[in-house]
Amino acid sequence: MMAGVSLLATSSCSDFLDTVPYDALAPSNTWKTEDDAAKFLTGCYDGWIDEKGIFYWDCASDFGYSNFLWDNYQSIANGTMAAGLKEVADYYNFGKIRSCNDFLINIEDVQFADEAKKKDMMAQVKVIRAYDYFNKNWQYGGVPIIDSYTSREEAIVPRNTEAEVNKFIEDELDAAIPMFLEDKASTSGYIDRATALAVKMRHALYYGNYERAKEAAQAIISMDKFDLEEDYARLFKLEGRDSKEIIASVQHIENYYGNGWIGTMYNNADGGWSSMVPSWNLVDAYEMDNGLTKEEAGAYYDPSHPFANRDPRLAMSIAFPGMDWVKDNGDTEILNTLDEVLPWDVNKDGKIDENDKNKNYPTAANNSSKTGLTWGKYLFPMTQYNNMWDTNTNTILFRYAEVLLSYAEAENELNGPSSDVYDKLNLIRKRVGMPSVDESKYGSRETLRNLIRRERSIELAGEGFRRADILRWKDASGKMLAETLLNVAMERPAGKIDYAENDPYKRAVISNKKELIEPRGFAPHNRYLPIPQKYRDVNDKLEQNPGY
Repeated sequence: MMAGVSLLATSSCSDFLDTVPYDALAPSNTWKTEDDAAKFLTGCYDGWIDEKGIFYWDCASDFGYSNFLWDNYQSIANGTMAAGLKEVADYYNFGKIRSCNDFLINIEDVQFADEAKKKDMMAQVKVIRAYDYFNKNWQYGGVPIIDSYTSREEAIVPRNTEAEVNKFIEDELDAAIPMFLEDKASTSGYIDRATALAVKMRHALYYGNYERAKEAAQAIISMDKFDLEEDYARLFKLEGRDSKEIIASVQHIENYYGNGWIGTMYNNADGGWSSMVPSWNLVDAYEMDNGLTKEEAGAYYDPSHPFANRDPRLAMSIAFPGMDWVKDNGDTEILNTLDEVLPWDVNKDGKIDENDKNKNYPTAANNSSKTGLTWGKYLFPMTQYNNMWDTNTNTILFRYAEVLLSYAEAENELNGPSSDVYDKLNLIRKRVGMPSVDESKYGSRETLRNLIRRERSIELAGEGFRRADILRWKDASGKMLAETLLNVAMERPAGKIDYAENDPYKRAVISNKKELIEPRGFAPHNRYLPIPQKYRDVNDKLEQNPGY
């Protein structure tokens, strides 16, 4: 029995999803029966989760890199995004809002044998609509609130303020949460109360409403339904799909609705595209295994062997040069992304066979990782997949560790350090064998804030949180962390693999030489995305965000 819910993400109702401005209008189609409502409910789930963003948003932060411009996140990361640039992620489409509006209007006229079931359906759709508005509001800073328009002319409206949309989201979630069935099976594939509370928690935390975020997190904790997975790495494997830590995930079924994002993450030599990869900034962020940062560790941190003596989550999250890499056929090889030519590819006369250069070297091919790193989450081991482009892997949307981290952050911001906060953090750290928080070192709100931010960044690395976090987190002067972290060029270090070394954490020998991947830039107006020009072309009341 799964603790969480594997959510539907079907495309069975695509006929109802048109483009703006038509997608904001209630269609004339109506339905009368409970079965009609159930079918349309399934359609409302179509694309409601930004699954691509879960994998890609870290690429628009200091923790990742997007390999291709056309994946629409590279220009966000380097600050070149513009309103007319097609290679910018588009979160403005109102298709899901239109489907939700139509459902909530029409279901009022449908008679149900069980009124509680009707309310549960309505609650699900309210959460879908609230979550979609949350994403839009976060990315654009205010969008039109469209809930009942019946003509194109009525849909040509100006943007509501960010605060107004937030109030709408809060009201939707507060109305929906009590409407859920108490005994709904956790394997139903539909949104339940825990998922709704997780949406409430994340939304509140992102907007600094710490009391509300803490309340929602505590409500999930009090359910006594979820717990941390004992094995961190198992969470991101096929065998971990039923983990008690997962609150909600996107359901995938091989040969029917497979998860193809997995293939895009593998490196070139394994047939992947390296579409989204971790950065060396992320490697630097992991603590040493004794709880010190690398800057505090002295000689215990060796910059020529940066993977040695680190938080175990590094090796569970990142495929790094020198590690033992298990290929799809079960063979194990030493992962090498540092040497342009592998030792055995140099002929006896000293000449290089041009056809046998290292396929995983960053400049070897378009599909090679430009950082020399690859995500390990969801990719370890290759042998679990029959086809990496069509997998049964469920993409995690909410998990219990996020709840504990959100509670800890909110409580510290509200009341400062406490045993309550330390306990939540220690649960997460002890799970991977890290030492408990040093309470004397992290005994003030400010020092503990830094630890909580680091712990959240490491625990949730590669799961789509980092961009939002460095936008909402401020430094002592009140400046977004992104203004500092994203104004530094993306680089990779040079190095080589020592094949005589038995320790996989020391095989990579890293030099002081840095190689440029891309220049980066971030201005304050980059906090928000530009509204794509195509939407302003059909709605002249839409004002563009400043700076674009």
